[in-house]
Amino acid sequence: MFNSTNNKPTVMKIAVAATFIAALALSPLAIAQEHEHGDDTAASKEVTGEVVDMMCYVDHNGVGEKHGQSCGAKCIKSGGPVGILRDGKAYLVVGEHKPMNDQLAEYCGKTITLKGKLAERGGIAMLENAEVVKK
Repeated sequence: MFNSTNNKPTVMKIAVAATFIAALALSPLAIAQEHEHGDDTAASKEVTGEVVDMMCYVDHNGVGEKHGQSCGAKCIKSGGPVGILRDGKAYLVVGEHKPMNDQLAEYCGKTITLKGKLAERGGIAMLENAEVVKK
């Protein structure tokens, strides 16, 4: 097969190559659609809790309004991950595939309600596609 002097492609070789190229071309679209739509059966949930800077919370249990309005808000504004703490469980908070730091920094150390889809992977809990619930 490899030492053939006939360089003409056979119908079978062309069919296999075309199928392989089509699979490579379409696989990113299938992965993107799966990621975008994921598990649509998961309903939005409301989570009420304290907004925290995740770095300070994990590192030295930085919670409370005093910490939130001094250090925590600055860390969130600087791009640190933001979370919400409810009943001793912390959730990483993200908007629709983007951080919500600018919107949530002013609430650091305060109790608010967020609405979004709960997800968890590798021990990390997340509230995704989150939005602030106005009351």
